[in-house]
Amino acid sequence: MFPDSIQNLINNLSKLPDIGPRAATRLVFHLLNQKQKELTELSSLIKSLKSEIELCGQCFNLTSKDQLCSVCQDKKRDPSKICIVETPLNILPIEKTKQFNGLYHVLGGLIFPSNGIGPEKLKINQLITRCKNNQSKITELIFALSPSTEGDTTTLYIERLLKPLKIKTSRLARGLSMGSDLEYIDEHTLSSALRERK
Repeated sequence: MFPDSIQNLINNLSKLPDIGPRAATRLVFHLLNQKQKELTELSSLIKSLKSEIELCGQCFNLTSKDQLCSVCQDKKRDPSKICIVETPLNILPIEKTKQFNGLYHVLGGLIFPSNGIGPEKLKINQLITRCKNNQSKITELIFALSPSTEGDTTTLYIERLLKPLKIKTSRLARGLSMGSDLEYIDEHTLSSALRERK
């Protein structure tokens, strides 16, 4: 139906997360209406993305080449608290709450043996080393991992490794979201909300 160049771009954009063929088609037609200068700039940004970005040497968040990330560089942050997250994408919603002013540690995933992801593929050893090197400064590790079997498995595994260091660990509370109706809440969420009640 479309020329090959358009159809190929639609097919490639459809491979992106949350972008189906319909959304990809709309994007392509939006791009067709842009000036060539804007398309060239977008293309250049996409081409340089992998070469310009790397992982922070301390927390494994995304950062510019050869630099600590903006969070690790911020001297106003509290280095005694470290929030452990699965991916860099998990940092943004926590930051939006303005309730956490510590540092982060990005694991790069969760332990998921059936998908071939064991502890050795994650940044767990780096976390343990970081804790050992800063044991006197770290007062709390906050696990902000997905409330799933894999998230719980990863948390328990790391807590076991950290036990000899005697660093306090905590997890995000689980429960009901604002505006939810008890009638429609599943029993696991309700059970967790009861356990974590204040």
